[in-house]
Amino acid sequence: MSGNITQSACEVINLNFTHNFLPPVYITVFVVGTLSNIWGLRSVCSSWENIGSINIFMLNLGVADVLYLFTLPFLVHYYARNSKWQYGQPFCKVTRFCFNLNLYGSIGFLTCISFYRYLGIVHPMKMMGKITGRHSLALSAVVWILVIIQTLPDMFFEKNDRSSPDSCFDTTSNEMIKSYLPYSIGWAVTGFALPLVIILVCYGHIVVVLAKKTNVNSLLKQRCLKLVVILVILFSVCFIPYHVFRNVNLKTRIMKQDGVCYASFHRIYILHQVGRCLACLNSAINPLIYIVGNDDFLMKFHVFNKRARLSLANLKGAIIYRKPMEEVHDSPSDRVASAPSP
Repeated sequence: MSGNITQSACEVINLNFTHNFLPPVYITVFVVGTLSNIWGLRSVCSSWENIGSINIFMLNLGVADVLYLFTLPFLVHYYARNSKWQYGQPFCKVTRFCFNLNLYGSIGFLTCISFYRYLGIVHPMKMMGKITGRHSLALSAVVWILVIIQTLPDMFFEKNDRSSPDSCFDTTSNEMIKSYLPYSIGWAVTGFALPLVIILVCYGHIVVVLAKKTNVNSLLKQRCLKLVVILVILFSVCFIPYHVFRNVNLKTRIMKQDGVCYASFHRIYILHQVGRCLACLNSAINPLIYIVGNDDFLMKFHVFNKRARLSLANLKGAIIYRKPMEEVHDSPSDRVASAPSP
């Protein structure tokens, strides 16, 4: 750790930043994420008969987002009231459970989407007709089970301290922090690092294949590139900072209990809070995956775009056609010719 050892570093951390920063972010994510995910889920359900294998993962992605988004009003109330939780510890644990369920469920379903894209582009002939909706449903069930198994132990860690019984910690109390850190690190490896490696391998191979093949549809190349960009944003902005600073912050709390204190500990705490906000942003960004990956939506969008351009071209033609006619009727020669003789 950088920084000098100071007595003030071991004092209770000032929570003003958390109380001022988190509520506006949560309100924004709640409004944007709720509207976009409800729109996405409605679009999936309206085209259920034509739903593809990847769309099933997107449906599950939307469900995971909505489950978490509905807990945000309670967290806004909690932080706006200076970290005073009024809904009981069982519901506090449920709220934190929904966040983790959304976070690692999103990572799991994004990994499935990436793997299916990999199979469809790199091995199209081998996979043609072999992957059905039942396979996607079964794999979705496996993802939910694995995420619940990873997340469920968090429910057994206390979310408040004896000195602050009204708290609702996002990790655990100081009494259980030394047991929580190994669990948190293992959780990050299995729930985040391993899926990240799978996604990097899949898209790395996809980029190589698309670069070598000249007969690949240009629209498919654009979709894959957009999906890669969105995933890079999600993992770089939303997931990596959260997992890094969550575990570093846990380590600083343990060091403080052992009497080792540095001035940088407060900055690490601030970065952890920013990482939490960035992690919750994935609920608002995930619908972009639906837009890029949904075949039915893209087809409708291209039809709408084509009609809009055609209508605009017709409108321009009508304006150009009318303008010369108006100029002809209003020309000086016409006005002179039509003027009465003296």
